[in-house]
Amino acid sequence: MVAAQPFWLAKSLEELSAQEWESLCDGCGRCCLVKLEDEESGEVYQTDVACQLFDADSCKCSDYAQRQTRVDDCLQLTPQRVAELTWLPDSCGYRRVYERRPLPSWHPLVSGDGDSVHRAGASLQGRVISELQLPAEQLQERIVVWVDVAD
Repeated sequence: MVAAQPFWLAKSLEELSAQEWESLCDGCGRCCLVKLEDEESGEVYQTDVACQLFDADSCKCSDYAQRQTRVDDCLQLTPQRVAELTWLPDSCGYRRVYERRPLPSWHPLVSGDGDSVHRAGASLQGRVISELQLPAEQLQERIVVWVDVAD
């Protein structure tokens, strides 16, 4: 008897249930970073500044259910947006499923451990500041290049 493939290998993003969709998030926190876009080139720059609702210790939103009503530019990921967002890290579970690639070994769905993303150094845990701590005019000084953690 052949074992069934895990849902993330067997389904496309559009086919996922709401629970499966949410579980694809590895908890890295990179979606919650403040990003700057060059209006002329369209290039997106990442910073080490996180959304006001981001908890840098847990790498989770402090008000996930109400995030879009509380933060005007909070971006909800959808299958269509995953295809368009070039700034999603190479390790992102949504990006990997979209590209039909396996999840990294440290992804909680693979490891069975929600903290494996932090131990692998793939999360923002303890490496960002809140946008509430920084005047908006200083954002350009906080542009960084995040290195993806290889599997």
